[in-house]
Amino acid sequence: MSDIPAARRQLKIKAGVVKRLSKEHTLYRKEAEQQQQKLNKFIAAGAEGWDINNGTRMMEEANRMITDSANRLGKAAGELRDLVVAAKKEPKLAEDEELLKAEEVLEETSA
Repeated sequence: MSDIPAARRQLKIKAGVVKRLSKEHTLYRKEAEQQQQKLNKFIAAGAEGWDINNGTRMMEEANRMITDSANRLGKAAGELRDLVVAAKKEPKLAEDEELLKAEEVLEETSA
């Protein structure tokens, strides 16, 4: 990791990706909760079969998106973690602002 500016740039980019994917994953989970509530209302109200089937399909799609976003987030966080470990070995980057931000993003997403 001899190219310090490139390392800083990669830290910034990958931290941004992890942050965005974390936000996306949270939104998909909220959407799934809303879809489940909607489906429960349909079932409780004795709605038509089409409404219930459509609600079920929407729930399944939301669950697929949660799985997909979790996989992408895990992969991106792993790449960022590897980059952070490599950057910590470089004395010039040990206390760099981008490194500290990247570590902060990793802490936020793992919590």
